[in-house]
Amino acid sequence: MRTVAIIPARGGSKGIPGKNIKPLGGIPLVARSIRAAIAASSVDEVYVSTDDARIVETARLWGAGVVDRPAEISGDQASSESALLHAIDVLERDGAPVDVVVFLQCTSPFTSAEDIDAVTAALAEGGDCAFSVKEDHGFLWRIDGDGAGAGINHDETAPRQRRQDMEPQFRETGAIYVMKVAPFRERGVRFCGRAVPVALETPSLEIDDPSDWHVAEAMAHKMDARLLARTGLSGIRTIVTDFDGVHTDDKVLVDQDGREAVMCSRRDGMGLELLRKAGFRILILSKETNQVVARRAEKLKLEVIHGVEKKMDVLAGWLAQNDLTWDEIAFVGNDINDVDCMKAARLAFCPADSHPSALTVADMVLPQDGGNGALRTMAELFLSSTPR
Repeated sequence: MRTVAIIPARGGSKGIPGKNIKPLGGIPLVARSIRAAIAASSVDEVYVSTDDARIVETARLWGAGVVDRPAEISGDQASSESALLHAIDVLERDGAPVDVVVFLQCTSPFTSAEDIDAVTAALAEGGDCAFSVKEDHGFLWRIDGDGAGAGINHDETAPRQRRQDMEPQFRETGAIYVMKVAPFRERGVRFCGRAVPVALETPSLEIDDPSDWHVAEAMAHKMDARLLARTGLSGIRTIVTDFDGVHTDDKVLVDQDGREAVMCSRRDGMGLELLRKAGFRILILSKETNQVVARRAEKLKLEVIHGVEKKMDVLAGWLAQNDLTWDEIAFVGNDINDVDCMKAARLAFCPADSHPSALTVADMVLPQDGGNGALRTMAELFLSSTPR
């Protein structure tokens, strides 16, 4: 079985220009769907179907393949189905037949790998297609020709039912659709036979206009933190951080005599102090040779190794000396020379203004820039997940 996730993402967006590559919580909107699809165990390959060069660049950066979408199926009136069928044709021309297609809409930013796996698994129940839904307790009305309202899922002339007494009803979230390719090709629509709704707990927000975006921004950090808490905070008691761009804003002040100074955040310092007092071990690992790194570590009562060129080798040695494994640490980095350590650690964090290479491998992009509270946010995540 070849299961392929396809994410249609046009370049044009009237409500929010550049929407599909606009960062939400530090991660481009389309990249959120890419990350979820890559992490889903039920998905073999991930592709973005697009007509836009900037989306092509973003998709490849975040690990997806790309299907070039022809202009004739890229306009406002073009259906998602047309993009999916075109992408399947391209992929089958270049490789093996596609058996199952997972259609993800990047306007649903909080889709998780677990959500994708749950909807995909529903095909085993004998369905030709499956899709994400959320239980809905709303009372629906229609407006008749004379302007009077009439109940659709309730009798407005009878005493009002309690919501818990109503027959359960479900609303499409618009986030995930999974189809067997054979019936999908035959019918040309996503509901291509026996359809299996899959109720999910994930918020069903869809981003269509600026007000939706503002709501999503307010939710992004909490949703990312909730997912991270489910998948990996417990058991980690050792945190390793880079210095420049993490403890600092990545700038340096140089006086006329060549002496250097940097800016650090007292909020970050308090967060690290609280972590240390809660029993966490914290190491600063830095390429910087300036003694400012050692002085800051001394002030915070943290371990430090600085003047390091090959961070991966040095950290591997430190872990071995302290009887620790990569699976027992979290790493906070922000630039190219942190990427290998971020990939090897069980969890990786980076500030919002990190280099793209760090953004793409981080398990969580912290909502603040380096030196401006990012470490405090990371500290509070661990403290909130630690039993008191």
